[in-house]
Amino acid sequence: MTQLRVCSNGSGRHSPTTGMAGSQGQVYLITGGCGFLGKHLVKMLVEQGEGISEIRVFDLKVEREMESLSTDSVTVRAMEGDVRDREELIRATQGVDVVMHLASIVDIFGQVPEAAMEEVNVQGTHHVIEACIANGVRRCVYTSSMEVVGPNTRQEPFIRGNEESKYNILLEVPYARTKAAAEKVILAANGMEVSGGGKLSTCALRPTGIYGEECSLLRGIYQKACSWGGRLFRLVPRTVQSGRVYVGNVAWMHLLAARGLEEQPGLVGGQAYYCSDGSPDRSHMDFNMELLGPCGVRLIGQDRPLVPYALVYLLAVLLELLQLLMRPFGSFTLYLNRYTLAVASTTFTVRTDKAARHFGYCPLYPWQESKERTVRWLQSLPRTDRKGKGS
Repeated sequence: MTQLRVCSNGSGRHSPTTGMAGSQGQVYLITGGCGFLGKHLVKMLVEQGEGISEIRVFDLKVEREMESLSTDSVTVRAMEGDVRDREELIRATQGVDVVMHLASIVDIFGQVPEAAMEEVNVQGTHHVIEACIANGVRRCVYTSSMEVVGPNTRQEPFIRGNEESKYNILLEVPYARTKAAAEKVILAANGMEVSGGGKLSTCALRPTGIYGEECSLLRGIYQKACSWGGRLFRLVPRTVQSGRVYVGNVAWMHLLAARGLEEQPGLVGGQAYYCSDGSPDRSHMDFNMELLGPCGVRLIGQDRPLVPYALVYLLAVLLELLQLLMRPFGSFTLYLNRYTLAVASTTFTVRTDKAARHFGYCPLYPWQESKERTVRWLQSLPRTDRKGKGS
């Protein structure tokens, strides 16, 4: 049994001692392993995953250079495949002990048709479970999202809530609907009989807004600010609080959840867990400025929004209409629409006490280190002027 030393030396770190029973030579499969979170998770498993002999990185477009993360004791293997293809997943999961299902279409900007998200997020999750059953895989950790609960567009607050807290769940956009449906598939599969005997243990993790190195959303905001002369503009009040979590801590919770499913399947199996850390609960704009300020970005409208909410809402409607009209000619990313405006304007923060109780989670990276790592990455990116030329 692994004994976890929780937050030793007050650093926010904890690690397993040696001697995990039955863990030698385990094989992990990570769907969506070449994505933002997936890359961090692969590195985490190589560095912290005691008893792991192989990590299979399963993705639609694989990056072979990830295999260079292999060590003398852990082999990283890139596998090209599609979660929409059940047979590919069955082949990929042969000999696997743990599946970490990250593969998903993430879209809150209205770019991807709901049918496409349904195929990947929901039907793909069914295929993952079927592959686990066919090959006797006994553990599956799913990357869900806080958006399976909220925020909702009525701007009803959720303040330091946990998994038992009541909330008016509306699921008003395809992404939230398909992630919620996929989470139900995962949790319903807990306890199913698998090939060769034994039962499947599953759980779902619900991160708040993830940030960190290689975050495409943060990169896009930074590049947009650079194109505006190093400026961003406040659109929502400072009083709004939104939960954020560092990508390294999300990866760490995945590792601990997988161990929890092995050691205490009756406790962890079938459960959903919010995932956050010590990152400050602030509005999206104010939190982003914690990271972008050291990179030379200035916020215009320090204390209150520059324009009334009604005008911002009207702008969001007009941008959605423009996106709809331009769809036959191609897609483009709109950071502002009615849904993103509602999310940014609604306080939604969570607690992770359940994960701490069930499998010993506390953040591996404290806020200051998470911030420093992210800022260093941002500072390494090329700045562009208004004409898009590097500087």
